[in-house]
Amino acid sequence: MMDQLSIKALRAGPSGDEKDPNHANYDETKADPYGDLPDALTMKSGQKVTSAEQWWNQRRPEIVEDFAREVVGRIPPNVPKVTWTMKSTSDSKVGVFPVVQKELVGHVDNSECPSINIDIEMTLVTPGNAKGPVPVMIMFSSPAIRQFIANHPEFRKKMMGSDPLATEQLVAGGWGYALLDTSSIQADNGAGLTKGIIGLTNKGQPRRPDDWGALRAWGWGASRALDYLETDKSIDAKHVGIEGVSRYGKAALVTMAFDTRFAVVLVGSSGEGGVKPYRRNFGEEVENLTGSGGYHWMAGNFLKYGAAESSFGSKNASNLPVDSNELIALCAPRPTFISYGVPELGDAKWLDHRGSFIATVAAGPVFRLLGAKDLGINEDYHTAKMPPVNTGLLDGQLAWRQHDAGHTDAPNWKYFIPWADKFFNYQAAPWDFLPDQPVFRTDANSLIAHSRLLAKAKQGGIEVYFEGDSITRRWGALDYPDMLANWKRNFFGWNAADFGWGADRTQNILWRLQNGELDGVNPKVVVLLAGTNNLGSLLLPGHGSADDVARGLQAIVHVIQEKAPAATIIVMGIFPRNDNVAFTPMIDKINYSLSEFADGKKIRYLNINDKLADGNGKLFDGMMNERDKLHPNLKAYQVWADALEPGLAELLGPPAAVDHAPPPTGDPSAEH
Repeated sequence: MMDQLSIKALRAGPSGDEKDPNHANYDETKADPYGDLPDALTMKSGQKVTSAEQWWNQRRPEIVEDFAREVVGRIPPNVPKVTWTMKSTSDSKVGVFPVVQKELVGHVDNSECPSINIDIEMTLVTPGNAKGPVPVMIMFSSPAIRQFIANHPEFRKKMMGSDPLATEQLVAGGWGYALLDTSSIQADNGAGLTKGIIGLTNKGQPRRPDDWGALRAWGWGASRALDYLETDKSIDAKHVGIEGVSRYGKAALVTMAFDTRFAVVLVGSSGEGGVKPYRRNFGEEVENLTGSGGYHWMAGNFLKYGAAESSFGSKNASNLPVDSNELIALCAPRPTFISYGVPELGDAKWLDHRGSFIATVAAGPVFRLLGAKDLGINEDYHTAKMPPVNTGLLDGQLAWRQHDAGHTDAPNWKYFIPWADKFFNYQAAPWDFLPDQPVFRTDANSLIAHSRLLAKAKQGGIEVYFEGDSITRRWGALDYPDMLANWKRNFFGWNAADFGWGADRTQNILWRLQNGELDGVNPKVVVLLAGTNNLGSLLLPGHGSADDVARGLQAIVHVIQEKAPAATIIVMGIFPRNDNVAFTPMIDKINYSLSEFADGKKIRYLNINDKLADGNGKLFDGMMNERDKLHPNLKAYQVWADALEPGLAELLGPPAAVDHAPPPTGDPSAEH
């Protein structure tokens, strides 16, 4: 390729090792030697774009042509046809969620070059409870990466944090996903350029300067996958997205930019060649992509911009006709979510987080021109300040969020799914699980709360562990100061910690306990009050019974026994509630089952309902919140505390003068 372009020498790219003499620049004062980013709304003629019609008919084609010719390459007109066949269909599970799994192969016609055979591998998974077509995310992947993650659970935990796997979150949220094997499309190395789909179209010969690189080839493969999805009646083909991280983040952005059929994109930690501007001298630079490690991603012509010596002299990033802000702009007005992590946990400074934010801001005017919302940043991109980590700009079709984990987009799935649902106007079919099946909550606030409760558990010093739903949570939470004061008066010195979470059903409590919230805590006493949130579903035909809820509570007790075998468990009878008279007999039946389950020793049953309501279940005045007739007031919490006190004194002795329990937590959403 250098010979074709008459390039004698390329500049070496900077090193990611800061001890290397040729290390990358990380000084912001030296980061912008190449001038402003090109204006996506100024045509080559100098005319300003002022209408959507001008954008679609004139300016957008200019940008597409420049990227195709100079940066990522052109898809040849003779690219062969792909024929999809289904290897297998099976009923399976993703976590606890029933799914339909299809193994697909897209055979590329190789009659013109039989020595190169290409069978695109794709696994398509859709929710088993779907009532109609579902949106799908195509996820760039490879068997090698998936195998590595499967064989290294510690890496997966570091990558995902406390969140469920992205695939589980998608299915739980009513989405399908398609794992697209990039290695079955085009190899991720320069030696593979005479093979794969690029080699097939060239009949095994080297590329020409404007031929496509691997990023565009992977994008072509995703487009062919979308061709198949358009024929599958279980898929909402108008709402298919594309996702990738790192080099696949670059490919996801390129795919979205060139194929307007894609409805949404999640671009993870993409760096140079993705969201990071070429014109930024910070971390990775153009020369790293024109070097031996990355040149195969790009068009051959891209090497010109790393040339030190050639027939045309020397070129650098400032000579590129386009930049990353325009690649992002090509996605407009479709929802485009830019995701990054933090350097401290492995999302290296090399990726230039600030530069990527600048490019995203600079793409905003195109989104606005086309009637979409951008990041909502009022400042010019030169001076725009990045929001703090974990503070997302998610109000518009153009979105940004930097999470507090590493080189992954995993922590942003819990934000991406509801964000995309909003623009798709999509509401998933609800899942219906029995009360003794562990299931995570899909909302971001609950998953954040889970991560904080995990951190709380690790602090230790806990002798009394309270578990339950909002009735339990409000007693010891920062966002209910009056109730927290009552909690402290009653339990200080007994090292009590509250692990309740609002709106949890027994299924959700089971999941939290099975996923670390009790690991290593070893409390002496566990107080459990749960089950009231399961009652509403029992009013629906075929949605379980009071006996099922009792089994769910018993399953929680069994998990507590496994995780904390030395603990005495105090199982509270479900409190009376007056929001629906139909609940009273259900509560009585569940409580009777609990009383029968308790052994009076390691499992103790405690029912205080006769102090909260009369014999017919009618609440006494002042016991429960007047509005919802469900949540206790301070008067009821004190009744509960008085009932617990003798048992705690028996099991723990008198409260100490100091308390070693970790500090209380609150509702993450209440902090904003």
